[in-house]
Amino acid sequence: MAVNKKGTKQIADNRKARHDYFVLESIECGIELVGTEVKSIRNGGVNLKDSWCSIDDGEMWVKGMHISPYEQGNIFNREPLRVRRLLLHKREIMRLLGKVKQEGLTLIPLSLYFKDSRVKLELGLCKGKKLHDKREDMANKAAAREIERTLKERNQ
Repeated sequence: MAVNKKGTKQIADNRKARHDYFVLESIECGIELVGTEVKSIRNGGVNLKDSWCSIDDGEMWVKGMHISPYEQGNIFNREPLRVRRLLLHKREIMRLLGKVKQEGLTLIPLSLYFKDSRVKLELGLCKGKKLHDKREDMANKAAAREIERTLKERNQ
């Protein structure tokens, strides 16, 4: 994940996305926000749980991302669930549109973070998991935990 580099600070993570989808590719993009939204994000008032992205008229938009209203924002606050534009090059948007249309993939926000002073969104090109895939992942994680626990007990 690109958020562990110097000058970055994790704000929110969409753990449900990694549970429900196979992440094939991740892209860093900017997001168009107003001042009170940035202040609310700094306070941790953001939720990516049910958000997704779509491409309309050659522009990429994030929908369903909840940014709580800033407490001292008064008239400058915006709608918490408003549609926000993502900042990508036209070439990247067209490439992603082609993959979404042809291969039936989905664009899901994976994480939100500060890179220096700018808010960035990690966008995932994802393929949906079936129920048996989710069960298989849970079984693999449980097996890995059990192996780690056994090794830790033997080393003591």
